[in-house]
Amino acid sequence: MGIVVLSGVFILAKSWGLFLTTWVFQILWQVFVILLIILFQKEIRQMLERFNPLKNMGMRHDKISNGWVPEFSRWAFDAAQKRIGAVVIFEKTDPVSDLVTRGIPMECEPLPEILNSIFYKQSPLHDGAILIFNGKISKVSCYLPLSTREDLPQEWGTRHRAALGLSEQCNAWVLIISEERGEVSFAFDNQVKKIKDEKELSFFLETQVFNEKEPEMNIRQVILSWFTKRYKIKAVVFVLVFVLWLVFAGQQNFEKKIELPLVYRNIPESIMVSSPAAINISVTCRGLRKDISLLSKENMMSSLDLASAKRGKLHYNITKANLTLPNERIDIVNISPGRVEIITEKAQKPDIKNKSL
Repeated sequence: MGIVVLSGVFILAKSWGLFLTTWVFQILWQVFVILLIILFQKEIRQMLERFNPLKNMGMRHDKISNGWVPEFSRWAFDAAQKRIGAVVIFEKTDPVSDLVTRGIPMECEPLPEILNSIFYKQSPLHDGAILIFNGKISKVSCYLPLSTREDLPQEWGTRHRAALGLSEQCNAWVLIISEERGEVSFAFDNQVKKIKDEKELSFFLETQVFNEKEPEMNIRQVILSWFTKRYKIKAVVFVLVFVLWLVFAGQQNFEKKIELPLVYRNIPESIMVSSPAAINISVTCRGLRKDISLLSKENMMSSLDLASAKRGKLHYNITKANLTLPNERIDIVNISPGRVEIITEKAQKPDIKNKSL
């Protein structure tokens, strides 16, 4: 809301010709954009990674379960029966590494023996979550962001809140094994679903987590999906790129041509300009976009000083010295005509006649 108000003030200042206010806003916008990039670099990176056109061109490989899913499902319910708590992250298309903290690298299949050694209550790694990517454990002892929702059940502990918090920020599926209630649940798409048995868990892993494929689409549908799929994220990226373009475009030199009337000033009382009565000159200016865009006939003026003029035919060169500019950063590329001719003559005094009544 604050950005909208500031944008409105900037537009009003520019339309009313408040040059100092407009200049200050232009400088502040550049600083503001740089601060946004620095403060939200992680979020910007995530959005750019999500907006990846190569996903629709078959450049990403489908995840492979490697046949360990049945054993994993049996282990999950066996751990729940033994009241062993665990959190397992299944990474899908959205990157998870930037959302979790800590984490110890590991590369192995999630076999029951490995999982028991990780989540054993006396193990130093049992408090964190494990991350499974491409069918293998890639990290252990990961800490997840907690959900800030206030409508969650009171019986939910830290594991459920952490799993739901991660699912709110990406499309990963998070398996939760409750140590208190001996239940197995899946957190995905901002929701938590309780899994009733091993068969249902294997079904979700095989169909929703590992072998999820994009539906076949024709060319028209593919192109349309580029604009409609995750349109909110793409809109934010588009606005960000547009703002960056405005900032960098404002640093480039632009040219602008303005027609100005040549004003005579300091004309001696003894003479008058007989020809020409009015002269228009064309001025080509060059400068930064932010400066050139403000140029107009209202804030520029061209004048010719005739303080030393005498009667007769006179010639004057028109240079930058004859121009009044809003600031000194603007360069004059060309003035046409660059030389003018004027004719002066003796000023005519008013004829005052005394009329008799």
